[in-house]
Amino acid sequence: MNRPISATLAAALFAVFALLFRSDLDAYLKLGSRIPSGIVQVKWAPGQMPVRYRITNRDVPGVTAVQLQAVLERAFSVWSSVPTASISSQFDGFTGLEPGESDNASVIGFRSRPDLDRVLGSTSFIINQTTGAIIESDIFLNTTVNWSVAAGGEPSRYDVESIAVHEIGHFLGLGHSALGETDLLPGGRAIRGKRAVMFPIAYAPGNIEDRTLEADDIAGISDVYPRAEFTTGTGAVTGRVLLSGSGIFGAHVTAFNLENGTMTGGFSLNAAGEFVVGGLTPGLYVVRVEPLDDADVGLFFDEEIMVPINFRPAYYERLVAVPAGGSSGSIEIRVQPK
Repeated sequence: MNRPISATLAAALFAVFALLFRSDLDAYLKLGSRIPSGIVQVKWAPGQMPVRYRITNRDVPGVTAVQLQAVLERAFSVWSSVPTASISSQFDGFTGLEPGESDNASVIGFRSRPDLDRVLGSTSFIINQTTGAIIESDIFLNTTVNWSVAAGGEPSRYDVESIAVHEIGHFLGLGHSALGETDLLPGGRAIRGKRAVMFPIAYAPGNIEDRTLEADDIAGISDVYPRAEFTTGTGAVTGRVLLSGSGIFGAHVTAFNLENGTMTGGFSLNAAGEFVVGGLTPGLYVVRVEPLDDADVGLFFDEEIMVPINFRPAYYERLVAVPAGGSSGSIEIRVQPK
């Protein structure tokens, strides 16, 4: 049986993320869907590669349909060029179909959604309810804001390629990353900095930094569509987050590589506080845990899930060695209440 699921999966000034997350404990939040027997991962099956997509044949101010095609080809190639992930895509032509409709086609295009005036883009799916395999997925970019395809970006206009890279991450099955810092402003949040394209809040108009994946994005997509090199060439930090002797669900754990300066994040994803931050280059890491209190928890987890945030950030007391093809061995990070 197939069924539709949808949510605002947006690179946005302020957005809502309402799908479930992955059911295992690897590094990265992945999209999932609840079925009677549990949670299945939402992803394209191997036999569906290359993933085929169509583009709505509509020009909007600043962007023609042909320009959108060129941008999307580059954005898809950003993900397919990850050497540790197995992904391919194919443009299947222009269409009169609209994104967001059940029409047996994956459609990407612009739509006017003034009711979502702070949402830049959104991704929706129809999935196989038994396996979680994606049947079709649509992306719309909101014409409520101004768009640009300029090579160097344009002031006062959002960069189509940057937002497309983020939304294609959702299209492929990734959830949001928490590697970013924001300031709370009237009506939303503003970015201070981030270390992942899949952070749920966009840079300001004119910025083009999200055209390039970060280490966290690469680990995430490799976790969903792994090549053999990912399993044998990278390692993981594993452990538990404890508060007063009990595990914490939803604690955000980061691993910082001292040699190359990359950062990868994950979450404790069960009641025992267990986590696995994977896809790590072998080496020494600083490991830190923090509450998910810098953004709406609903951007990362189903709103029905209780995620504790009333504890202080903490570092593991020693550097953690990560080997290739293995894990650090379980570590325990004990945090204190606020």
